[in-house]
Amino acid sequence: MPANSSSSATVSSAAPSHPLMLSVVVPVRNEAGNIGLLLAEIHRALRPVVHESYEIIYVNDGSADGTAAELATAAKADPMLRVFSHRRSCGQSQATITGVLAARGTWIATLDGDGQNDPADIVSLLAARDGTGDESLALFIGRRRMRYDSLMRVVASRIANMIRRSLLRDGTADSGSGLKLLTRELFLSLPRFDALHRFMPALVRRAGGRVVSVPIGHRPRLHGKSKYGIVGRGLIGIADLWGVFWLIRRYTRPDVSENADRM
Repeated sequence: MPANSSSSATVSSAAPSHPLMLSVVVPVRNEAGNIGLLLAEIHRALRPVVHESYEIIYVNDGSADGTAAELATAAKADPMLRVFSHRRSCGQSQATITGVLAARGTWIATLDGDGQNDPADIVSLLAARDGTGDESLALFIGRRRMRYDSLMRVVASRIANMIRRSLLRDGTADSGSGLKLLTRELFLSLPRFDALHRFMPALVRRAGGRVVSVPIGHRPRLHGKSKYGIVGRGLIGIADLWGVFWLIRRYTRPDVSENADRM
């Protein structure tokens, strides 16, 4: 399969034979108008830092607008872009999982496809990683300093973050940030479910890793509209929160050592 073709084929969790340093995974649904602008920004941000050792993976999650056509056009002109497609929408977390499974990068950066995350902030996460030594068991997550969302959405997000922090004790002020950096191996070790992207800090800590929050910017959406309603998202979020709480409480991480003596 050509590297920049669109596919709904099953992707493998096996480690890539010729890994790159970084894969940028961008899940999108109905983001026509945002594709080309964001792609150009990703390249501008990463080329001076990562040079050619990166790829961009878009996962089209069952879009019904012009997203597929824009991705097809972009893929023809950009050999570093790979596109995968879901025939029907499976949600942001599953689209991200599809991208990570296909990724050839040792490190994964996730990025929202609506343009509200600035790709230049990926460099900030990489700098935070480089400044803290061996961080193969760490999640670097952006903390949005100023939100360009409606007042109701910002208030709802702050309340949800407060409840989540008190229950899960994940030590993260902005768990819903779409901008994250972690190793592919760590990502694929986490439990997989529909709301994974909202609870990654708690799950990384459950796995024995640590979470580093990095201040980032936030921008107004230029095209399209949010896919999440406040009420519906809140009701689903409550069920997901209790599910993750149960998952954490029902897990004891073993401290394993190998005996030196042999029979």
